[in-house]
Amino acid sequence: MDKKEIKRYVFIAFLAVAVCVIVQNFRLIQDFTAVALGALSPLFIGCIMAYIFNIIMCFFEKRYFPKTKTGIIEKTRRPVCILLSFAIVIATIILILNIIIPEIINAIKLIYAEIPPLFVKTKDWALKKLEEYPDIYEQLSSIELDTASIATKVTDGAFGLFSSVIAFIAALTATVTNILLGTIFAIYLLARKDKLSKDSCRLMNRFMKESTTRKIYHFFSVAHETFTGFFIGQFIEAIIIGSLTFIGARILSMPYAAMCGTIVGVTALIPIVGAFAGAGLSAFIICTESPKQALFFLIFLVILQQVETNLIYPKVVGSSIGLPGIWVLAAVTLGGGLFGILGMILGVPLAATLYKIYFEYMDKNDNGDTPAPKELVPAGGAPIKKAKPKK
Repeated sequence: MDKKEIKRYVFIAFLAVAVCVIVQNFRLIQDFTAVALGALSPLFIGCIMAYIFNIIMCFFEKRYFPKTKTGIIEKTRRPVCILLSFAIVIATIILILNIIIPEIINAIKLIYAEIPPLFVKTKDWALKKLEEYPDIYEQLSSIELDTASIATKVTDGAFGLFSSVIAFIAALTATVTNILLGTIFAIYLLARKDKLSKDSCRLMNRFMKESTTRKIYHFFSVAHETFTGFFIGQFIEAIIIGSLTFIGARILSMPYAAMCGTIVGVTALIPIVGAFAGAGLSAFIICTESPKQALFFLIFLVILQQVETNLIYPKVVGSSIGLPGIWVLAAVTLGGGLFGILGMILGVPLAATLYKIYFEYMDKNDNGDTPAPKELVPAGGAPIKKAKPKK
């Protein structure tokens, strides 16, 4: 056997041993992977935040005295633009919360005010109906309650509620800690992104072939273009549909118009299913005041969703990602099933990137940049060209 065959058999043997080890220790590997992902979650959050904030930061850098290459302007360009990008995002979040939270509190107060009278009406109706059936009334009256058992269940429920509250506080603390650590890591990545990019390129050039590095550069270039276009387009589309929802709700004199427009706009950041989720939540809140208006709101939003799907989305987002609708739906479904809401958001641009790379490869093959199929190549000869049809 030559060296290539020896390397191939060694690789196959190593792969077989690795598979056996993974299968025999699958539970241990699964637990270790979960712990590792939990420990690395702040870094993942920081990378995602850095990429999103980088889009905003680049916008400011192009407008912060771009022709000045020396002096204090050059030294302060990156810190000032990072500060502005974080200020814009924080101000947007605060504005959204100031619109949504008071309206939700009002809706909860309304529900709280309506529920007791509803229980009273239900109780009076039940007692009135039971008077018509004396046998059932006597059987219900003869039921003896085990007070000790009820007290035990109430105590157990109280302890369960207390444990749930403790678990919620612990999860909230962990989430806040991960976000803070991710924010610090994102700031570091943004401040040192040029240096990190150069170091990564030097590392790849040192240990990889030139053809491999070119393919990697091209993949990340297409991915960056696709993800940037998707995020910008999705944000603009969310603002448009949220504004149209607010305007339509105001024209139709519906309650909670500002909150409904904000909820629909925020949930519209999730492709396809986001606006419908926002519509359901908004309709539920409107229903606390008027079920009839909630129905009209749903009809209005279905019509608006059709306009958005056929006119707004293809112009604003569709042209930026270049992905057919069926693949958008598939990416949202698969991403949501695997990684939840984050998978729904990131699945579409990732699928669009793979879609573009695949068709670039297919176009390259069609242009004759790859060898012809074996059936068109005679033994020891040049590829046989297909005869052109006579006119």
